[in-house]
Amino acid sequence: MGDYGHELTFGTFLTPDAAHADRVVALAQLTEAAGLDLVTIQDHPYQARFLDAWTLLSVLAGKTSRVRLSPNVANLPLRPPAVLAKSVASLDILSGGRAALGLGAGGFWDAIGAYGGRKLAPGEAVAALEEAIGVIRGIWGAQGRSVRVDGAHYRISGAHAGPVPAHEVPIWLGAIKPRMLRLTGRLADGWLPSSAYVPRSSCPPRTRSSTRPRRRQAGSPVTCGGSTT
Repeated sequence: MGDYGHELTFGTFLTPDAAHADRVVALAQLTEAAGLDLVTIQDHPYQARFLDAWTLLSVLAGKTSRVRLSPNVANLPLRPPAVLAKSVASLDILSGGRAALGLGAGGFWDAIGAYGGRKLAPGEAVAALEEAIGVIRGIWGAQGRSVRVDGAHYRISGAHAGPVPAHEVPIWLGAIKPRMLRLTGRLADGWLPSSAYVPRSSCPPRTRSSTRPRRRQAGSPVTCGGSTT
């Protein structure tokens, strides 16, 4: 595996199964006890058997003391960016600066539409994501500022910034295709690829062989053939 100059961070990718809520909390606590760095949660609001990601992340913040917490990735089409920004900032303050924001353009559009979200074409979804990042970072700005974004997908007209997060919250994008990767390079702090969606033809050669799955490194290049958990 090549050295890309990033500090290695490791974590878990938990399924927020409402039927086994206590187990989800226990796995997050085990993540911390094992010395890992991150607890990340799927965010599929339209999935009937899943807990709400932000409610769960808030509970996990109270049940842990060290690990960072992030959706992986937040469902932007069902979470207006200004309100999402306030949710993230609130979690960061309440957890003592442990929040991160994994963010995606959207997928499973029929399910999103069933929950009242707009169905977007791929190009529209990427453009909406770019606008949303501007909104989120604006809301995280110093209190007293007004946030204005006049976009094709999001229009924010003089919203008051705040609260300010406890630390500089990183935005990691779930990105695979070229336009999303370019957006990641321009505006994001890191990359959350899912190896299941990366064509093997685009993967760098393996530099070592192993039968053990590799955990994904948040904010760093994907290792092909690795695990998404």
